[in-house]
Amino acid sequence: MKFNPTLPIYLQIMDSIKKEIVTGVLVAGERIESVRNLAEKYSVNLNTMQRACAELEREQVIHTQRGIGSFVTENQETISALKSEMSQALVNDFVQGMQGIGYQQEEILKLIKKALEK
Repeated sequence: MKFNPTLPIYLQIMDSIKKEIVTGVLVAGERIESVRNLAEKYSVNLNTMQRACAELEREQVIHTQRGIGSFVTENQETISALKSEMSQALVNDFVQGMQGIGYQQEEILKLIKKALEK
């Protein structure tokens, strides 16, 4: 994974794991890799990965069962809320970017419609 130098790495890892959850790569209730394996997978320091996992647990995206491992939440409302938050952020970033280069609302809508028709 290539990291954006302007954002904390642990936040980028969290976003990556959340994306895997909302897209179904990681299924509700599925056991996730150990923190050590995830640190290797993302090529980051173990402390960075622990922080990402701790934050995901705090947000109730994953939960840990002592001695067994960490698992993706089974709460579909949490997963739906994640998907909604992520989609809203993408839309907001897109709209702000388009407005930043001078597009008006009607023009943005036309471009979206055209892209969806392809």
